[in-house]
Formats: sequence, C-alpha cells, structure tokens
Amino acid sequence: MLDFYSASTRMVNSRRAITECLEAAFGDGQGTDCDLLIIYSSMGHDFRALLEQARELAPSARILGASCCGIVGREGVSESMKDVAIMAVRGQAGEIAVAHVDAIGGESSYEQAQTLGRMLKAQNPAIDMVYFLASGIDIANDRCIAGIESELGPEITLFGATSADNMKGVVSFQFVDGEVYEHAAIAVGFADPTLEAVTRATHGFLAVGEPMVVTRSEGSRIIALNGRPAWEEYTDRLGLEASASCGDTIPMGALAEELPDHLKAEYGNDHILRVVTKRTPEGVMHYTADCPEGTRLWLTVRDEDLIFSELNRMMEWISGQGAGRRVAAVFHADCLARGRYLFAKVMKDELVHCLQHPLSSGGEVPPWLGIYGFGEFAKLGGANTYHNYSSSVCALYRR
Repeated sequence: MLDFYSASTRMVNSRRAITECLEAAFGDGQGTDCDLLIIYSSMGHDFRALLEQARELAPSARILGASCCGIVGREGVSESMKDVAIMAVRGQAGEIAVAHVDAIGGESSYEQAQTLGRMLKAQNPAIDMVYFLASGIDIANDRCIAGIESELGPEITLFGATSADNMKGVVSFQFVDGEVYEHAAIAVGFADPTLEAVTRATHGFLAVGEPMVVTRSEGSRIIALNGRPAWEEYTDRLGLEASASCGDTIPMGALAEELPDHLKAEYGNDHILRVVTKRTPEGVMHYTADCPEGTRLWLTVRDEDLIFSELNRMMEWISGQGAGRRVAAVFHADCLARGRYLFAKVMKDELVHCLQHPLSSGGEVPPWLGIYGFGEFAKLGGANTYHNYSSSVCALYRR
C-alpha cells in the first residue's frame, strides 16, 4: 500500500528548503528516506543543490520534479521565486514504476510517450494510474496521452502537469534523480489496488468575438491564421505588437477551441483552452496540442463569477465521488495565469481554500502537491485530456 507525505516552504537556501520539507513531511522519528520523491521548485532555486540534498536525505528514492511558477501545498499557496513543494511516497516493491525520456518535442511526442508507456508496462503491467510530468514548451500533449495509452490502455487514469518558468515562456526544467533537463518527460506508474484516482478540471473563461481560422498548420505548429502569419494575426487580435513575447500574451491570450456538445455540460463551458508557449522569428506559433487546419480559435476573457462557481461545482463532484472515503493524497495542477498575474493574492488564497476545504478532514488538508505550470491533465468525458488555464485536481481515494 502506498503512503503519501507532503510539505512546502519558501526557504531561500536550496539545501535547507529540501531538508525542511522532508522533515516536516515525515515528522519526528520517521526518518526522511522514501521510495519516490517529487519536487516542484520555483526558478530562483539552485536545482542541483536541491537534488543533491534530496539524495543525501532520501538515498533510496527515485527523485523527480520540475520547475514552476509557484506551488500549492498543505500549507497554502505561494508564488515567490523561492518556492519548494514535495510529495514523498513510500510503498511496496512493484507499486511504483518510473520512466523518463529526453528530447521530447511536438513532432516526437507520440513516439516518446509510447516509449514511456512501454517502459512502465515492462516494470508492472498492473499499473492503472500514471502521473505525467513533461516539458512545458514545444510539446503536443494530446499526442503524449495517446502514446502512453497505446501501451497501457485508455482505461488508465493519467494526471499531472507540464513544467514552467516564471511566466516568460523561455525555458522550463525537469529533474530526474541528479540530472536537470530542458525537454524531458517523466511518467510514474502506480499499482496500488487500494487506491482510486478521481480527476477533473475547470477554467472559467468565456470565448468572445469572431474566431480565427487555422489556415496552415503542421502537427502542433500553427503557421497561419486567417491566411496571415499566425503570430502576426494573433498579436494583432490581442492589440499587441508582433514583437511581443509569449510571456506578454500568456496572461490575456488564452485561445479557445469549441468542445463537442456532449462534453459542454460536464466541463461547465463550451470551450477548452490552449496556450501558446513558443513562437519562431517567422511567426509560427507552437501550440500545446495538435491543431489541424480548419480549427477555429477564439480569444477569451475571464469571468470571475464563473471561475468560482465552476470550481465549487467541480469540488462538489470530486468530493462526492469519495463517498466518505479517506483521501490518501491530492495532486493539483493549476495554470500560472490564474495566480497573481491575473488575481490579487487574497483572491488566489480564496481559490485554493475552495479547492482544499472539500477534501479536508477535521480541518486537516491531506498530503497535497500543487504546481503552477504551463498545462494540466485530467479526465473529461471519461477520457484522459490535456487542459490549459485550468485548475486540475486528482484525488487519490482509499477504496
């Protein structure tokens, strides 16, 4: 049976930050060694120092993680340059499988994710849930899902996030044991028959105006919109100069694709959102999923009432699925643009309270690992789905 432990801190010293998290997660007398350690760190930390200290304190662990734009832990939310959050896991042999690949990109997403699925399956074919963590820039996340499912089947529950920087859209990092990567993907398979994963996501933005039409694309690369260079058309619609960076567009530039009718009611929205995390000097936009020619893309505006009403509806559904069972752990992925870049801090604290309170017991938040990244994974219509600009929650219930 898998046991989960979490903690977070805003400690400036990188080695001390990991020490504080592990000591707080396990408490007195339990030691700090474990089988799996997941680390989220804001960009201000020395990543190698984090990993070296983690190895000293947890010599038996597979150590994984990513850079981010802030964290959410049992202790609350923080979006500073010195955030660290961890989830530590202890379990029996065979209950945890780990795989990773490097140099994943938009064109190689399916094949690389298929390799991940094959590696996990070879370690334990009974895996029924996969935590996925990948590069947040230049990757086709829908193809990643398809690649993993091609080996493990669509019945698995896939959850996780993509890494981020401090909202510049320049480079993000992934950690595997002692190494730091820029274009890696990590998959952790869990095979614990006492656990059930329940996932859902929501965003709360509304599509506005007339859509732009993708008139030329290759996979996840949008080359032209409405017959014009994609970046030029996109920034013009946003009222920005074509010289704008991705970081300039992320807070206000969510793009919306219309959902099939049968998914709209469940999602609480007619559209699913996408973010642009990279663009070339020629004006080609790197999308976060495949975007075939003919796709219609709307600009969006946030609706704060809708954000809260749909978040509360989502949490009512997730907590209802528990039917009084204990929450073993929560993996939470949130869009960095829903944080202080769009909302005041007090608003963000309220959002996190709405997430954590329904899953708490006796006022105690369960082990909780939350990231502000570039994308989120949760089921929609019973299928593993990639989301942007959303709050995504995976609650692990004891059966």
